Amino acid sequence: MSQEKKVIRLFFKLKREYKVTTPLETLKKKRAESVNRILQKGYLANIRVYVGMATCEIAAGSKDVMEVFKEAIDTGQIKDVYLSQKGCAGRCNLEPTVEVVEAGKNPVKYGKVTKERALDIIAKHIINGQVIEDWIIE
Repeated sequence: MSQEKKVIRLFFKLKREYKVTTPLETLKKKRAESVNRILQKGYLANIRVYVGMATCEIAAGSKDVMEVFKEAIDTGQIKDVYLSQKGCAGRCNLEPTVEVVEAGKNPVKYGKVTKERALDIIAKHIINGQVIEDWIIE
């Protein structure tokens, strides 16, 4: 048996015994973990909802609005939805704001969103696909 084959056999024997991973195996594992995180967080969802959570929006009640969306997702009322917060939009007179982004459609920004309006956005826009024109901000 050649010296090269002995080294290769020894490598695989040590690899099994000590559970040594090659750089390629480590890379594959890290990639799989990253893809898993992306899928678990919902980044690839068809609908994304962004609630304004800047300091002024929180003062205007955006935490309550965020909770309405979280609860709807947690209870399964809405599915395939990614929920996140966004920073200041510079429209203090229209806060709290909510932006709904659907795959293949223009984003829709709603202003002066209350808990009740958030429930309507869920029922009408997210579930039934009906944009609520009266609450849109440009």
